[in-house]
Amino acid sequence: MDWFFLIIAGLGEVLGVMGINKVNQNKSWKSFLLLFGGFIISFVFLSVAMKTIQMSTAYAVWTGMGTVGSAVIGIIVYKESADWRRILFISMILSAAVGLKLIG
Repeated sequence: MDWFFLIIAGLGEVLGVMGINKVNQNKSWKSFLLLFGGFIISFVFLSVAMKTIQMSTAYAVWTGMGTVGSAVIGIIVYKESADWRRILFISMILSAAVGLKLIG
């Protein structure tokens, strides 16, 4: 169940990063709600997940999910570059997170 909480924390991280982008584009209450709501969800669920998942593994997976998720959202939603090298390094981050799960 704690891995599920860690996934929710990672999704919250992505929402928070999307909120940063929205605030930069338009300083509305909805943008700030996405920013703060995403990060609050992220930290709360990360804290719950870390009760049974090792801190080093939980943090690495959480930051990896935030990084990969934000990059993928940037490519899909904000039309950022989808260069093969970028995809390669995103894949490497994702494979490292999966590897930590497998050995943890």
